[in-house]
Amino acid sequence: MNKSKIRSKILKFRKFNSNKNFKIDPDKFFSFLKTRKYNFKNFGGYYPSNHEIDDLEILYLLEKKNYNISLPIIKKNNQMDFFKWSINDPLKINKYGIPEPIKSKIFYPEILFLPLVSYDNNLNRLGYGGGFYDRYIDKIEKNKKIIKIGLAFSYQRLKKIPTTQYDKKLDFIITEKEILG
Repeated sequence: MNKSKIRSKILKFRKFNSNKNFKIDPDKFFSFLKTRKYNFKNFGGYYPSNHEIDDLEILYLLEKKNYNISLPIIKKNNQMDFFKWSINDPLKINKYGIPEPIKSKIFYPEILFLPLVSYDNNLNRLGYGGGFYDRYIDKIEKNKKIIKIGLAFSYQRLKKIPTTQYDKKLDFIITEKEILG
């Protein structure tokens, strides 16, 4: 099955299951961070849309624990950058209907949460097809390594995701049921 057909199938299923209220347990996430002994303070998240798994509770708790958080702003040519953001800061809606911070200071996360359409056991991620995250990761990792964490519902897992040389593999995938990686 090609990427387009997989996207269509998973997105319909995700929309149908959006009322199930699955979520990632923030305590499980913080336990995961402690076991990895990460000493990072800068996180990049996303504002959930299109029935994506919600990362806002985790971002809120990160901010309460004095971590820096940021959200992406989509730019021209399928590019994006992350900008410092606080849970109390206003947002604007971009052309895709996704809330973004009102431009502030550009920000370089050390740990990046990625939304996804589907994933496999090899930590491959299938996104929406625009390549925004893949291009961003490619640009940033020329200067520094970032930890890439895909957030998903467990039912989004497939046996194998078709990939190209442009697709960036994740370091971890966290679902409401497990952590892969």
